[in-house]
Amino acid sequence: MLDWIETIDWTNLMIDIGKVTLKLIAIIIVYFIVKSIGKRAIIRLFNRKGNEMSTGRSKTLQSITLNIFTYFLMFIFIGIVLSLFNFDITTLIAGAGILGLAIGFGAQGLVSDVVTGFFILLEQQIDVGDYVTVAGKDGIVEEVGLRTTKIRGFDGTLHYVPNREITNVSNHSRGNMRALIDIGISYNDDIDHAIKVMQQVCDEVAANDENIMEGPDVLGVQAFGSSDVVIRVIGKTKNGEQFGVERTLRKAIKEALDQNGIEIPYPHQVNINKES
Repeated sequence: MLDWIETIDWTNLMIDIGKVTLKLIAIIIVYFIVKSIGKRAIIRLFNRKGNEMSTGRSKTLQSITLNIFTYFLMFIFIGIVLSLFNFDITTLIAGAGILGLAIGFGAQGLVSDVVTGFFILLEQQIDVGDYVTVAGKDGIVEEVGLRTTKIRGFDGTLHYVPNREITNVSNHSRGNMRALIDIGISYNDDIDHAIKVMQQVCDEVAANDENIMEGPDVLGVQAFGSSDVVIRVIGKTKNGEQFGVERTLRKAIKEALDQNGIEIPYPHQVNINKES
């Protein structure tokens, strides 16, 4: 053992190690420089003026392009590092192919994620910024990746949904949305007068709210409750603004009904005491 150690040319060994270390540092520096330049170029490409795509679509394609660029650059980086240590890249790729075939059955979920992700992008089912319901999760799409889709819930939770679980998509951000409210009035009040008052309120709100695209209109009596007559109001709003419009209408209608002496009753409970 000692004889073998004495035969080592330590000077040349240290020189070789130094060369490899310097090359490795240089490769790492170049990798991060190229990654930074490429990332900025992709972002600038999708954010340039004159882009005919919608903002959500542009952000979605930007996200997926960054993912592909990062994976491709990392593959090249690993190949260069391995060649630096005199690994045969061709043999390595061939071996990786055989190994990939062997473990392919165990990676079916990953393949399914990627394939489903491409179809989601191709069919434009969802875009970044859309309000969606997928895999039982409600929220705003923050990122569409090759493997997962990130959805921010309304409570702030960030959900990572594997693309293969996105079998049904409910996109609430395509086209105008419906604002619908039901208002109950007392059985003792004049229904026609109440409808007239409510329609006046709807017209005033529509005139001052640019988020309302159509209506709102009072449809009439919707149902008979245990202590009230339910009158329905419906209208169309800009995407994502339906909840705010509904809140505005409820407040304005409540104030108008109070001013006109029209009662919004609360549920009545009748207690019957039986004498034994």
